Amino acid sequence: MFDPLLHQTVRSKLMSLLIANDELPFKALKELLEVTDGNLSSHLSKLEKEDYVFIEKTFEGKRPKTVVKIAPKGREAFDAYIEILKQFIEEN
Repeated sequence: MFDPLLHQTVRSKLMSLLIANDELPFKALKELLEVTDGNLSSHLSKLEKEDYVFIEKTFEGKRPKTVVKIAPKGREAFDAYIEILKQFIEEN
């Protein structure tokens, strides 16, 4: 069964980016995914609620900076999701 949280285009792309980079700034994710601040925040909230990502808010000087990191549970869930996709493709 596909993980409904990851079986969504923006979230699967987001997780792919985090797998490849371990962590990315919010701004970079927004640009790479071509989504709005609100759209990205909504997707991140859902992933954070399930402990798939960590969201770290800091400051660089006086400027706020948000960095998103993949959590171990998120990495495991995404790996399992990819395996299910592979099985689905091979069976069909």
